[in-house]
Amino acid sequence: QVQLVESGGGLVQAGGSVRLSCVVSGRTFNSYLMGWFRQAPGKEREFVAAINWIGVSRYYADSVKGRFTISRDNAKNTVYLQMNSLKPEDTAVYYCAAAYGNIRYSASGEYDYWGQGTQVTVSS
Repeated sequence: QVQLVESGGGLVQAGGSVRLSCVVSGRTFNSYLMGWFRQAPGKEREFVAAINWIGVSRYYADSVKGRFTISRDNAKNTVYLQMNSLKPEDTAVYYCAAAYGNIRYSASGEYDYWGQGTQVTVSS
C-alpha cells in the first residue's frame, strides 16, 4: 500500500512563499514520477509541476513557471514544491501524486497514487 502525505500548507500573504512537502511510503520512491496538482473551489484539478524519478527532468504549468520549483530527495522519500511570489489565484488545495512508468505528466488520470491534499490560501 502506497501512501502520500502532504504538509506545509497554510495562509500566506500575496508575494510570500510556502514550501509544500510530500512523503511517500510503501514502495520504492525513486521508481516514481512525482507530480503536484491543485484544485480551487469550483474548478477542475489542474497540473502544477512534475519531476522524473532521478530529478533531472522537471515540468511546470505556464501559470507557475519561474515562481514554483519542484524537487525531490529520494533518500527521504520526499518531494517538495517551493512556491514563491504567491498570488491570490494560487489559492487551492494542493495534491501530490505518484506515477509508476511512463505517463503524460500533466494528465491527472494517469497517476497511480494521491495524497489527501493540503490547503494553501493566499490573501491579497
